[in-house]
Amino acid sequence: MDPNQKVIHSLIEKFVKRPSDEEKSVGFLREALGLKAKEVISLVGAGGKTTFMFRLAKELFLSGKKVVTTTTTKILEPTSEETNSLFIHPDEKRIKDFIQRHLHQDHHITIALERLGSGKLKGISPSLVNELWNFHGLDTIIVEADGAAGRSIKAPREGEPVIPTCTTLVVAILGVDSVGKELNGDHVFQPERVSKMTGLAIGEKIGGDTLALLATHPEGLLKGIPFSSRVVVFLNKVDIPGGVEKGREISLKIAKTGHQRIERIVLGQLKKEPPVVEVIFP
Repeated sequence: MDPNQKVIHSLIEKFVKRPSDEEKSVGFLREALGLKAKEVISLVGAGGKTTFMFRLAKELFLSGKKVVTTTTTKILEPTSEETNSLFIHPDEKRIKDFIQRHLHQDHHITIALERLGSGKLKGISPSLVNELWNFHGLDTIIVEADGAAGRSIKAPREGEPVIPTCTTLVVAILGVDSVGKELNGDHVFQPERVSKMTGLAIGEKIGGDTLALLATHPEGLLKGIPFSSRVVVFLNKVDIPGGVEKGREISLKIAKTGHQRIERIVLGQLKKEPPVVEVIFP
């Protein structure tokens, strides 16, 4: 092992949690995130938000929770395997009525205002999320609050992200597969904004420092989060070759910033089982 890698591994060992025989497995998202009994979870960033939303919703549904999934921006229309019920209507009062009538039976409902082109759905207003938060019997609302056009990392534009004020947990998602790739539109959403924020020139290789800065910069993935919200950074796609090591290095860089809002960092692989590899407490 490279001497620098040994140092990183030694430091990571001080604040990493892996499953043991005595612990509950950290392989489940709901446990790795430290979820409470009732949550509004807003997802920001890039690199797997929609996959994360429906994977977590399924876990919660199977554990007996009643869940609403939605967006305040746009999402691809979910399949019948991703959600138990899909209700689309431009009248938010009709949406509320549907949830009140069907949540007890369906347990997991996805809501949106209308169908757009390219198989996407238009999201609801943040104020409707705030209203739903007060619904009796609704345990968790998961909101995709940011768009990234399928890229692995991004920097938010003006007006992004769109996070409801009642959000209790913000999950900031980044794809570690971006490390080593060029900073351009093929791998990054809004590459010019990422360049301006990080100082990395267009066309240069993205490093772990870039992801750590995006995760902690006030105009990066933590932009506009409610003061009372907890924050978890989710480093996705660690199943690529060397991905876990990249995730640990990025986690160490985030921890060294001493950022007070980040509660934990989760190394994940949403398209494999288990979806969580490690949980790191900075």
